Order: sequence, then structure tokens, then C-alpha cells
Amino acid sequence: MNLRTSITAICISLLGSASAMAQSSATKQIQYLSGTDVKNTKTWDFQVSAGRKSGSWTTIQVPSHWEQQGFGNYNYGRDNVTFGKNFRYHDEKGLYKYQFEVPAHWAGKEVNIVFEGSMTDTEVKINGKLAGPVHQGAFYRFKYNIADKLNYGKQNLLEVTVSKMSADQSVNNAERLADYWIFGGIFRPVYLEALPIENIEWTSIDAKADGSFGMNVHLNKAVAGREVTAQIIDSRGSVVATASAKTSGSDSLVYLQATVKKPSLWTAETPSLYSVKVALKNQGGTVYETSDKFGFRTIELRKQDGIYLNGTKIKMKGVNRHVFWPEYGRATYPDADLIDVKLMKEMNMNAVRCSHYPPDKNFLRVCDSLGLYVIDELAGWQKAYNTKAGRPLVKEMVKRDANHPSIVLWSNGNEGGHNKELVDDYAKYDLSRRTVMHAHHRPGNAINGIDGNHYEGYYSSEKLVADTNLYMPTEFLHAMHDGGGAAGLADMWELHWNSKKGVGGFIWDFADEGIIRTDLNNMIDLNGLNAADGIVGPHREKEGSFNAIREIYSPVRIMLKELPENFMGEIPVENRFHFSNLNQCKFTWELIDFNSREDDEAGHTVVGEGSVAGPNVAPVAKGILKLRLPANWKIYDALALRAYDPDGKELYRWVWKAKPNTVLLEGLLKSEGPKVVSMTEADSVITLKANGISVSLSKKTGKLVGLGNDNSSKISFGNGPLLVSGSAAFAGMKHFKEGDAHVAEASYTGDLKYVRWKMHPTGWLEMSYEYNLNGKYPFSGISFNYPEGLVMGAKWLGKGPFRVWKNRMQGVSYDVYQSRNNNTHTGTAPWVYPEFKGYFSDIVWMELSTMEGKFTIASPDNDLFVRLFDFYAINGNSPHPELPAGDISFLDGIPAVGSKMGVSPSAVRELGPQSDLNQLNGSAKRRLYFYFGSPSVRE
Repeated sequence: MNLRTSITAICISLLGSASAMAQSSATKQIQYLSGTDVKNTKTWDFQVSAGRKSGSWTTIQVPSHWEQQGFGNYNYGRDNVTFGKNFRYHDEKGLYKYQFEVPAHWAGKEVNIVFEGSMTDTEVKINGKLAGPVHQGAFYRFKYNIADKLNYGKQNLLEVTVSKMSADQSVNNAERLADYWIFGGIFRPVYLEALPIENIEWTSIDAKADGSFGMNVHLNKAVAGREVTAQIIDSRGSVVATASAKTSGSDSLVYLQATVKKPSLWTAETPSLYSVKVALKNQGGTVYETSDKFGFRTIELRKQDGIYLNGTKIKMKGVNRHVFWPEYGRATYPDADLIDVKLMKEMNMNAVRCSHYPPDKNFLRVCDSLGLYVIDELAGWQKAYNTKAGRPLVKEMVKRDANHPSIVLWSNGNEGGHNKELVDDYAKYDLSRRTVMHAHHRPGNAINGIDGNHYEGYYSSEKLVADTNLYMPTEFLHAMHDGGGAAGLADMWELHWNSKKGVGGFIWDFADEGIIRTDLNNMIDLNGLNAADGIVGPHREKEGSFNAIREIYSPVRIMLKELPENFMGEIPVENRFHFSNLNQCKFTWELIDFNSREDDEAGHTVVGEGSVAGPNVAPVAKGILKLRLPANWKIYDALALRAYDPDGKELYRWVWKAKPNTVLLEGLLKSEGPKVVSMTEADSVITLKANGISVSLSKKTGKLVGLGNDNSSKISFGNGPLLVSGSAAFAGMKHFKEGDAHVAEASYTGDLKYVRWKMHPTGWLEMSYEYNLNGKYPFSGISFNYPEGLVMGAKWLGKGPFRVWKNRMQGVSYDVYQSRNNNTHTGTAPWVYPEFKGYFSDIVWMELSTMEGKFTIASPDNDLFVRLFDFYAINGNSPHPELPAGDISFLDGIPAVGSKMGVSPSAVRELGPQSDLNQLNGSAKRRLYFYFGSPSVRE
């Protein structure tokens, strides 16, 4: 390289450096004082005024709640209810100190200190000087300009005093005296932002589906002669439109407008995002530049009609979500937001309500990018902020969040926590003027044409969707323990889907709000019954309602219950996407053979598979999906079908038996054994024995009273059959030889007609019975006793892996499952799912492993429910619902389950047709087979 070339290269390099410096000086520079999130923290000096570790200076990680760092005391917002009127909340104060240095070149800039969230009253000092007035309100971003208080290029001292309880009682009423955990501390990040003296303070975007783009650009000061420009950039990085306007010296607000031809529209199904780069210029030079992401979409609430997005009516498949993680409380980290949104999308939900406060900003970014409709909510749990306290908080919330396309509605507080004087404030900061609603649980609080009344039943909802307002319950089907959630959802969803003014709703709620108590050996505390409300557990463990919701809310709706005799591969399908044709989806099928009882592993073997493009079925239309199955498909046990959305995400998997139970059981029931059955009779019992298995039946009651086999002296299964509904009085027993088998037949008076026991030479005991009931009953069938403590696990062919209720039959499919005995009661520790105990559906065979050996139950008849041991859906004054007598039951009908808002039988029935009692009309017959031993007995 010659000298001239070298000088040229150096000049180019210097020019590039100067350009980069100029560019850097025209953009916002960020310096974090805290960590970026609860998993990436910084150490500050700290002292708490009361409770654990109080009264002396030590250190703490920021951001965090101080309770989770071992300081202070825990409070649940309803402690005044739990502990009575004399209870006093801990008014702890946290004193924070942190030394930091700012670059010398920041002198002459605007420098703000920004708090993303601090709980609750926050006083900030810089180098001993107040940064500004005390901020009141925990969940809101606030900032102070501290440029005149800093020592540039030197050390500075930040001192922050955070009070748990606010000096404004309305703030306490709105945020802290609530039905959720309340904490203290700086729980969201703190950082400095350095900007040019002239800059853009904030923007508000209104981008419509027709491509029209409007933007309010709020400058930090009014200066004449400046130019404000905007470049709209698509996802490929191309500039698709520009806009510009001049400033006046009298107004700090500049309005920009542009048009984009045929923009890609943002919906929850197609979350297309654009970015806008906005610059403040002086004589062609850039003074300040910023950017934001947004989406083109038009949201309309058409009164007495529906909510429309981009001209299409949409229905909300939503859930309520607290910002919460067991280790961290309401402090969070980006992966937690992503986990939650992905789980909601996996349940085929399309909406989330941010209860009961605005979330961290990253959660909204994830909703924007993955596609969820969001209700962003001002805090206010049954009591509202007063106008003085609430007005600045509305401003802080809307200014931060207005440009997120995922937000479709603002909620002005929850369940009576509505200050109506604040309703008009939202539009001051939201150029798109989204509708403001009230999330409420009392009639008469509808606003702006939408009623969000909580916890209505199916039949009262029928009246509401026929009334004047749109109906969208912002809380319904309360999911405490194993109640609510998906129970009753199928009926409720059909009601909203098919009603003009039904908009859908938001299940309460997403996750059990269990906090790891650092004062109680790190146990997870749900505050009794108060916080076990989730569809998933504290660490996002999936409960039975999770998969059921996934099936109910699947936008590919398939209601085929069983394959018809003449099945030729055609499956009726309904498209419940709002914007996607089913020809954008993919379907795959599998032919499977179930693993046998003797196989070491549960599950199945795939013996054939294929794929098929989705049919041309428009949104909300119906059509036929045609599978190209091989001619011999019926020789296999079952057919499975998967549906995938346009992005390749699996929506749901359905499984249908290809063979009847009688064929599926052929190999099991044809076990080899000696062709001899012996019968002995004593005064009180008849004993049948074959293949080393003996069965004793009482001649006085007709019940099974004794079991044994050559490998075990006793098997404790017995004291049955007991009719679980209706009456049965033993009338007598006869026995006789039938071919190479022997039969003992008990007769009854009352509703039970007969029970017929037949011992086969193989050792299989066949029991057939008939009962006759007319009327409505919670359950029907028969029960036996067996000690739960002797049971190690179960293996079965049927639907699973989760238990079911009458009004939550979805989310389970045919396969061979295996489960170890666990004592999980849904919503409480240890959150081991699936639960071992419960009602299990469509059982073909089930093998129980016990301390006394194995025994197997099988049925050639369809629709058998097997009840395993004692369990409950909701624990309260008494566990609900009531169980049949006995320990192991074989049932034709099982009960529905209610929710926290109603567990009485009448309240359960209010959840809809599927939640009613079982209507029985006449005779019911069933055959069961029992084998009281392991396969080795026969060999």
C-alpha cells in the first residue's frame, strides 16, 4: 500500500468514526444501574425497616422483591380477611443505595433515570437531592430528568426509599388489598437514558388495515423550524413509505401520516410487524432518532354486533395471566414471558387479559410477535385509584404500551375498581382510540357497548348474549384446583361462537400463583385456597384442563366420535380460524397398533403414515378432509390424525379405534390354561377355581368376598358389586356348569336385576350385570373395595393420560398408558401430573400393579369409566363433587364438576347441558372380565 492510499484509508476511517459518533449522539444511550431482569441482577446496598434481616445495612440483588431475597415479611392481599379486622399490613420500607459513574460526554444531554416498576411508593435521590416527587403506583414505568444532579465522569450516589404501603390509601385499595400476593421492592429494571437536549419523548401510532398510517410525535420541547421524518420499514428491511412534517415554535406535537399499499396485516393468526424509524432533523442533520415496532390492523367494537379486526368478526379464546414465577414473584425474565405465551398458543388460545395491572413490557413484545390479543389493564381490584393518583398512572401505562398492535382493549380496573373519571384519559395518549372497558362482577357496569360480567353460568350467559351489549366475560370458569377451566367450556364456547353478541371470554386463570417462601424452607405457598387457580401449576405443570382446552379451542374442529362402518377416509371438519383457509394447513395420519399388556413399555407402534394437504375450507366454513388410507387400514388397531396450522404448529391430535373392543381383547382373553374349572360350595360361599385362581362369592349377599391365586395367599379386591346409584336387595344365588365354564348367578330386587359370574378355564372371571334406572343421577354403575395403599400403579388401554369429568371429556385420546400411584390433588403440591386417581374414560383393559400382585379388568363394551380411589376436584368446606361408594368403580355415567364460584349440584348444572346430571332411561347392561394374577400365573 502506498502513502497516498494509506492517507486515503485513514481519512475514510476517521470520517466513518465521526459519522458513527454523530449517529450515536443522535440516539438514546442506555446504561443499566440494575440488572436487566431477575436472572441477571446487580448488587446494591440495602436495608429493610422491619421483618427479617431488618435494621442493618447489607446487600440485595436488583431487580427483585425483597421477600424473595430473605428480607421483611410476606403478605397476601386478603390477609385482612384471613386474619380479621385487627390485622395490620407490614408497612416495611426498603432503603437502597448504589454508586455509579456516567460518561463525561453525557454532560449537556438530557439524562433520565427510569424505573420500570417499583412496589409501591418510591422516593429517589441523586447525590442527596430529590429527583422529583414520590412516585405512587407499583406497576408503571416512571422517570426523572436528573441531568442537573449528576457528576459527569465521576461517582454518583443513587438512594431510593421504597415503601410497601402507599401514603395514598386509594393506591393501596387498588393494588395491595387484593386477592393476590403483594410484595415490596424494585422488581423491574432501573436504568439511565441519555438523549440529546432536543429529542422525541414518545410516539403514538395508528396504523389501519387499509394501509393508512398516522403518528403523533411528541417532542420534549417546542422548537420552530425542525423537520420530523418517518420511514416505515417492512419485515424484509425495505422502506415502504415515508412521511415528514415541520415543527412550529408553539407546539411540541407533530402529526405524521403516510400510506402503505396492501400492507401485511397484523392478527393473532398472522402477527405481521413493521418498524418505523423517526428522526428529528435540523437543517438536514439528524438531531435525534428513534424507532418502534407496530402492526397494521383496524380494531372496531361494533355495538350490538361484535369485535371486528380488519373487518372480520373475532371471538376471544382467552385466559387471565398474572406476572408471576415461584422463585421471583412478580419480578420476571424474558424466557418466562416466552414460556407463557407459547403455552397459551399451545392451548389454541388467541387472547390474554393482563390481570390486574400492566405487565412487563417484554410480555407485550412477545404477544406482538407470536400473536395474542391483549387486554391491558389499569390496576384496581374491587376498589379504584382516586382521580389524583390514577390520572398519571393511566398516562404512564398508555404512553408505554399504546404502540403494541396486540393490545385490542384497555381495561379501566377490575371488579368495581373503576374510576369512571379516568375513562376519557386513555384516548389522550392512544391515537388509535381503542375501546375502554370495565372488567366487572356486578351487573350495571357495562361500558362502551361491552359487558364483561364475571362468572355467569351458561343459562344466564344465554340471556346476556341476547341482551343489548356485547358479552365478553373477562373472568369465567374459575379454575381453582381441578374445577372450572375446561369443565363446562365446550358448552360455553359453542354459545359464544354461535351467538351474534357473544365475544368469547377469559378463563380465570393461567397459572397457580404459588410463591416459594424463603421463610418456610422454600415451600411453595398458595395461601390456602386463594391462589390455586391455574390451568397450569406454579412452574407451568400442565393439568388435565390444559389438553381439554387445546381440543375445545382447536381452530380445526373435528367432532367425529368414532369411525363409521363404511369409513372411506372422509372426516367432516369445521374451520374456526378467523383469517386462515384450511388449505394453508397440513394434516398427517398414522395407523397404529397398541402395545400389549405384557409389553414393557406403554404406547403404540406406528405401522403406516402419510400426509395430506388441507381442504379448501374458508374461515368459519365447513368441509371434508379426505385421507388417502391404504386398503388394508382396518387390520390395524387405530387411526391417528394430526392438524398443523400454517406455521407448522401442531393444533391437536385425534385418535379413533379401528377395531371394536371385542377384537382388541382377543389376544388377552384367549390366554392359555388348563381346561378345568372346579366349584366348591360351603354354607355361606361358593368358590370357583381355575388356572390357580380362586374366587369366593357370598351366598348371603351375592358379593365377591374372597380372592386368591397360587402365587398369593390373598387379594383384597372385593365387597362388591355395589350399585352406586339406586337400590339393590339380594334375593338369591344359583350356580351351574356352562360348557367348560362354571356360572354363579345372583338375583336382586330393586334397581339391580342380576349379576352373573362366569369362571373360564383360563382363570378369567367374566361378570355381566344389568340394572334399571330412570331419572337424573350423578353417577351410575358398580363399585368394589381395594386398599389404595397397596397399589403401586396402573397400565391401561383407553383414553388418557388425564382423568375426565362429565363436562370435561376432551383432551384425552386412545393409547396404552402407564401411571405410578401418586397423591396429587390438582392445584396443590407436589404437582405431579397426570393425577393417578380419578375417572378414566373409554377403558378397554386396565392392569393394576399391587403389593399383592397384578390384576386386570377388561370390557368388550364401549364407554366404560373406571374410577380409581378417593379424590376431589375442589377442596373447600367439603371436597367436591361427591364420590360413589367404594374404591374402584366401573361406571356408565360420571359427575360433572363445578368451579370455585359454585360447587353445589344446582350451581354445577348452571354451567350448561354437559354439566347436568346423567339422564338415565331404563336398562343398562355391561360385561367385565377380571384376571387376578400376572401373566406368569398362566404359564
